[in-house]
Amino acid sequence: MAKRTIVAMPGDGIGKTVLPEAIRVLEAAGFEADYVEGDIGWEFWCKEGNPLPERTIKLLEEHKVGLFGAITSKPKEEAFNELSPELKEKGLVYSSPIVGLRQHFNLDICMRPCHTYKGNPLNFIRRGKGDSIEEPEVDVVIFRQNTEGLYGGVEWSNPDDKVYDALMTHPKFVKNFGSVPRNELSVSTRIFTKKATERILRAAFAHAAKYGYKSVTLCEKPNVIHETSGMMYKMAKEIQQEYSDIALWNTNIDAQMMWLTKNPEDYGVIVAGNMFGDIVSDGFAGLIGGLGFACSANMGDEVAVFEPTHGSAPKYADYDVSIVNPIAMIESACMMLDHIGENDKASKIRKAIAEVVAEGKVRTYDMMKMSGRPDVVEKGAASTQQMADAIIEKLK
Repeated sequence: MAKRTIVAMPGDGIGKTVLPEAIRVLEAAGFEADYVEGDIGWEFWCKEGNPLPERTIKLLEEHKVGLFGAITSKPKEEAFNELSPELKEKGLVYSSPIVGLRQHFNLDICMRPCHTYKGNPLNFIRRGKGDSIEEPEVDVVIFRQNTEGLYGGVEWSNPDDKVYDALMTHPKFVKNFGSVPRNELSVSTRIFTKKATERILRAAFAHAAKYGYKSVTLCEKPNVIHETSGMMYKMAKEIQQEYSDIALWNTNIDAQMMWLTKNPEDYGVIVAGNMFGDIVSDGFAGLIGGLGFACSANMGDEVAVFEPTHGSAPKYADYDVSIVNPIAMIESACMMLDHIGENDKASKIRKAIAEVVAEGKVRTYDMMKMSGRPDVVEKGAASTQQMADAIIEKLK
């Protein structure tokens, strides 16, 4: 059988470090593939005016599966200032290439699992009865709608006549903002569609049913955001009727963040819109060790891209020896293996990670609760490569 081709997109900063280590682990687990590198990120914005070149889109159109490292994103003015001089007169505006990928390929289902590794010194602990110390096991999967909501990109500053006149048809806009000078207005929309909302809800319930989770929690704000969150809650109640053995819980995003450290072990599958899903997934990631352990999948009907949820952390990319934790990237590669039917290899890698973490002999600087300085390896922390080496050794 011909090898599968994977589009490898290192991106910026530490993405260029952790992605090669994940590929080494994949190869050690027996996964054979050809990797073609896709250009993406800040470098291509600065020199080409496009952080997501068309050639990379074509690679994904052809091969369907991508592994992505990390990107650097900066505010509008900073992005413009870093453009090559010959591009500054072309009216270019920076936009996130990973958001661009999600929207171009309609990668509308984002899945972010957060699972406790036993022995991880970064696991959440709390005080129990009689001043006992409890370490609840977290096993949560967040389903985040990936293409709509506040990240949809429908925004205006100093809106033109058509937009402003439309806004003025809403009585609350007239009452609260009608007297604000137009050039002092910035507007971002939060748009939900029934089709995309149904897809993410059904994906959440189907996952819960397949893997034996007892509840699906809708984490939105329907008591205030009546139209979008309200529509999602109404649809969730309708879909739950098809899954009588799975409870539907409804939590507001603010309350959910409070309850996060009270009873995280009670939650199973969580589903939310784009922004709230982003927030709650980072919250749960903090309970299992932080972004060094947080992986994700972006899935559409034809194309899927797998990435850690951490950023590019450019200051670490300049160190002579890389110190960042590659586990989030390796876990993302495992999600890719599951997606393409290589479940046994994914399980083998996850078992190796669990053994390394439980053994505790090899720990990156974050696991040793050190500040991320260049000398942490000299002080006993594992480098990025050493952590990957330890996982590979367990695979043998």
